[in-house]
Amino acid sequence: MSEFEEKVIEMLKKIDQKLDKVLEMGSKAPAPQPTPAATSTASAASTVKPSALVEKQEEEEKMKEKPPVEGRRVCTKCGGTAFKTEEDKSNVLHQMGGIKIYAKRYICKSCGNES
Repeated sequence: MSEFEEKVIEMLKKIDQKLDKVLEMGSKAPAPQPTPAATSTASAASTVKPSALVEKQEEEEKMKEKPPVEGRRVCTKCGGTAFKTEEDKSNVLHQMGGIKIYAKRYICKSCGNES
């Protein structure tokens, strides 16, 4: 992460802390009586902390960057999807005319786990 990004994140954390303090002070002060229609939305908004919203947004961004993998080989140890293939000389699948067809071994590029 660049120095600029770290400074921005630090500033956002400070803002988040200040917002938490404001929300705490706001809950101690007497609030005006809202109308019944606005009560459900106001109470739901006041119970969610800004830090929880930021965490939810960060999680959504991570899911956009790396969507769940479907129909691809996935490493059982680390969850990686990059594999190196090698011929498994101990397992002959087929032999025709002196040419042997070997099974493949898949080795995870990130952790080295063999599947």
